Amino acid sequence: MKIHLLATLVVLFLGFFFQISRIEWTILLLCIGMVIITELLNTAIEEICNVIAPLHQEAYQRMGKPKDVAAGAVLIAASLSLIIGSLIFFPYIYSFLT
Repeated sequence: MKIHLLATLVVLFLGFFFQISRIEWTILLLCIGMVIITELLNTAIEEICNVIAPLHQEAYQRMGKPKDVAAGAVLIAASLSLIIGSLIFFPYIYSFLT
């Protein structure tokens, strides 16, 4: 979560620096929200698994899969957001550097 919050600060800074359009802001804010929401859901699933697992031996053996799926959702959301952010910021960065 700390890495995602740091990435959010970088994206917000770049958005203000390059004065991106309203639609680009909307897309980036949706991406930021998607990553934070999936991270929060991942944390909730992990906490539930950590509470249930010690109470039941069979449940303990099956808790790896829901944790992995939730972590995979975060990875997909973060990866998609990285691609979208790159598509938005690349032209601005390219123009700035040339």
